[in-house]
Amino acid sequence: MTGKIIRGVGGFYYVHDRVSEIYECRARGIFRNRKIKPLVGDDVEFEVTHEADREGNIVDILPRRNALIRPAVANVGQALLVFAAAEPEPNLNLLDRFLVTLKLQGVPVVICFNKTKIARDGTPETLAETYRNAGYRVILADALTGGGLAEIRAVLAGKTTVLAGPSGVGKSTLTNLIQPGAGMETGAVSEKIRRGRHTTRHSELFFVEPGTFVMDTPGFSTVFVEKLEPERLQDCFPEFAPFVPDCRFLGCVHIGERECGVKTALADGRIAASRYENYKLIYEELKNQRRY
Repeated sequence: MTGKIIRGVGGFYYVHDRVSEIYECRARGIFRNRKIKPLVGDDVEFEVTHEADREGNIVDILPRRNALIRPAVANVGQALLVFAAAEPEPNLNLLDRFLVTLKLQGVPVVICFNKTKIARDGTPETLAETYRNAGYRVILADALTGGGLAEIRAVLAGKTTVLAGPSGVGKSTLTNLIQPGAGMETGAVSEKIRRGRHTTRHSELFFVEPGTFVMDTPGFSTVFVEKLEPERLQDCFPEFAPFVPDCRFLGCVHIGERECGVKTALADGRIAASRYENYKLIYEELKNQRRY
């Protein structure tokens, strides 16, 4: 049989058969010998050892399209970055770090600002404008009222999507709206793995419909950008590109140089100040990493 790993805890891997059943599986020792560790999101072949108890063994891992390190997950089609428009206030530095790291890993991104109904007037629209002007698709949503849910469903259809963002922004609530059975499935499996239903401690996939899976990940408080030359950081800020030809100096990094097209666009309001400030912060961190 073939299926997809939706969760891995304590040496057990929970495999969805792509229809309706979840099997608790162990990985054969051959994977240790090959130095391959199964990941959430892996498509696998497995054999059923006890049908009544839904138990089995993973016998092979099918070829991966990609694999992320944090969170550790395979075969990701896209990321939906969920941040609250209020309660908590959006941490745009963290959002921009997510965008940089996902760009480096080649994962397409959609941004969702949740809790729009309790945000100050104009705040969700200002946030959306900032990131749409930077070239990203942005969805304004409210999990309590269902606002934006139809657009989110359309974005998710036919893909494996990672939901990422800080704690308390409504990722798990959105997951349960997208797939009401998610809480029920989690509860059923929790009888074996003994974990709470409502706090995400491990990355886990939820089956929505054939071809569509959603991954809820643990909340992140920080993201470190690593293994990137500081001069290449600007490639992760797509709104800079149209103004780079106006820079006087070849190799301009848009910080200390005079006659810089990016800084001129910033002064004219064509680049958001928050994005530029976060660019400078990350750039300095990358310089310090290279130095030490």
